Amino acid sequence: MEPYAEPREQYRRFADEAADSPCFRDWALAVAEDPEVLAWLADLPAGKAQPNLVLAAARWHGVPAPGPYAALREALLGPASARVRATVLERRTQTNEVRRLATLVPAFAALGLDEPVALLEVGASAGLCLFPDRWGYRWTAPDGRTLAEAPLAGAGELTCTVELHADAAGPPPYPALPPSVAWRGGLDLHPLDVSDPDTAAWLATLVWPEHTDRRELLARAVEVARAEPPDLRAGDLLTDLPPLVEEAAAHGPVVVFHSAVAAYLSAPDRERFHELMTGLVAAGACHWVSNEAPGVLPRVTATGPTPPDTPTFVLGVDGRAVAWTHGHGRSLTWL
Repeated sequence: MEPYAEPREQYRRFADEAADSPCFRDWALAVAEDPEVLAWLADLPAGKAQPNLVLAAARWHGVPAPGPYAALREALLGPASARVRATVLERRTQTNEVRRLATLVPAFAALGLDEPVALLEVGASAGLCLFPDRWGYRWTAPDGRTLAEAPLAGAGELTCTVELHADAAGPPPYPALPPSVAWRGGLDLHPLDVSDPDTAAWLATLVWPEHTDRRELLARAVEVARAEPPDLRAGDLLTDLPPLVEEAAAHGPVVVFHSAVAAYLSAPDRERFHELMTGLVAAGACHWVSNEAPGVLPRVTATGPTPPDTPTFVLGVDGRAVAWTHGHGRSLTWL
């Protein structure tokens, strides 16, 4: 997702990304061909026309999903338009996709650290992905065979389908146990507190309509975070990350990670962020695990094979591509 692209392009791309949500796919295709709705979107501030945000805001105000496009159109252009717009301006797409941990944990294992880590998430939102040690994991082949597993660790099991790229040297470094975490913290411009029912309800609304499994995982992750709130700081990743990395280092080797976050930076700031992270890694201050769309951190993407045309993320370890991943953590192709 490119949140700063013009609306027609955003919604056409989103229709491809939302192939497993028939409702959102159909709505996005309809929006892309609706001049009045496109004009409504074009009047929003930069970055606010993104489909995940607008469609969630419409649902927040009662648009049924799955449901007909006519109801969405009425919400955006009819009497409720001002209320939907206010929600779009107020809220953000700070999703916490917990199943992504099933793709991130092998990347953590690839670091080869043999002691508890200080886990620092950039763009942490509510910090729900800061608890890789609270879940069990199962990695399966496309035919359903279990390839590896790490024992259940309380919150539930996260499963992920794994394939190997034709040039892969071997399988992912599956851990025998979930990672050990000495400290967990996050940095976000607007950290979320899931002890607030309104916040938790908004996060649930951001989950696509047909994805009951994702809502169930979100609910369990919210329970974990409420029981042990992570250390979340308000700040800008370009200026506030280095001192937080230094602080986290008192607790163990620092692993900075992020997933679908750098896309919200401008192109120049994405480049600044890449330079910042490679500098921190080169200085031995931390390790870096990134999980972003191919065009977001192009220098990471360029270290691996050309990604497929289908929507995917590129998983990077210390600036090098190691896998392609599904945006919701359902699959991983190890490179």
